[in-house]
Amino acid sequence: MVTAASLFGTPTQNFPLPAPITEHGQASVISIFNQKGGVGKTTTTISLGAALAELGRRVLLVDFDPQGGLSLGLGVNAHRLPLENTVYYALLAPDANVDEIVLKSSVAGLDFLPANKDLVGIEMKLSSDISGHLYLKKALAPLRNEYDVILIDCQPTMGRLAINALVASDGIIVPMQCENFAMHGFIELSENIGKVREVYNPDLKLLGIIATMFEKKTLHNREVISRIIEGHPGVVFDTIISKSIRFSEATVAGEPITAYATSSSGAQSYRRLARELISRGGAR
Repeated sequence: MVTAASLFGTPTQNFPLPAPITEHGQASVISIFNQKGGVGKTTTTISLGAALAELGRRVLLVDFDPQGGLSLGLGVNAHRLPLENTVYYALLAPDANVDEIVLKSSVAGLDFLPANKDLVGIEMKLSSDISGHLYLKKALAPLRNEYDVILIDCQPTMGRLAINALVASDGIIVPMQCENFAMHGFIELSENIGKVREVYNPDLKLLGIIATMFEKKTLHNREVISRIIEGHPGVVFDTIISKSIRFSEATVAGEPITAYATSSSGAQSYRRLARELISRGGAR
C-alpha cells in the first residue's frame, strides 16, 4: 500500500516512546547491509544507534568495513590505531579482551568497535577455516549481555566479512537509495540473504528496508519508492530519510547527526526510525 509517508515523507503513524529498560543485556544484533555502496549504510548505523541510545538503550556499533567509515564518523581515524585495538584483533585472538577494544563515543550509551584497512587481510583466513563464518559471532558473544542493541556496519560486498556479520545477526536492515537500479539490486540481495539463512543462520530476519536520500520534489524518487512499497508490502519502514547536507557535515564533525544537528529533520527522522524499529519488535 502506498502511503503519504512513502510519497512525501509525511508521517502516517506516530510511534510512541518505548518503555524504559530496567535491565540491560541480551542484545539484538542487527546488520545494516546492502551490496551497493553509497546508500547511507554507515550514516544509518551511526544515526540509528545514537537515536536508540537517546531512548536509554545501551548500543554497540561494529565497524565491519575495512574503509573504517563508521569510526571516522564517530571522530576516530582507525587507520592510525594499532592492530590490537581494532575489530580485526577481536576476530583473530581467542584470548582477546573485547571490552578493552571497545571505544566510547561522544553520545552517552553509544560505544563502538573500530576497524581499519587491516580487516581486508582476514578474508583469506575466513575462507580457509571450516568455521570461518563464526568468527564475529564468537567475538561478540561476551558483549551481548552488556548491550541492548548491536548494529553492524557491513562492507558493501557479499564476501566473507558480510557472511560473518549475517551469521552473527538476528536481523537485517537494508538502506536503499530511491533510484531505479536499487530495486534490481535488492532482488540479488534477497537471494543471497536466503542462501545465508538456508546454510548458516535459519533465524535471520529481514527487519525492513529503509528508504534513504529521498527527494520528495523529484518525480523519479517518488515513483521508485512507490514501486518498492508495492513490490514489498509490509517490509519497507514507514520512516523515510530525506537527502540533507547535514549528514555530510555531521560526518566531518565526527558526530552523529542527533548530536551535531539535534533539531534537524534528519535527526528527527532517525529518532522516529528508532521508535519504529522497537515497535516492530526488531529491538528492545
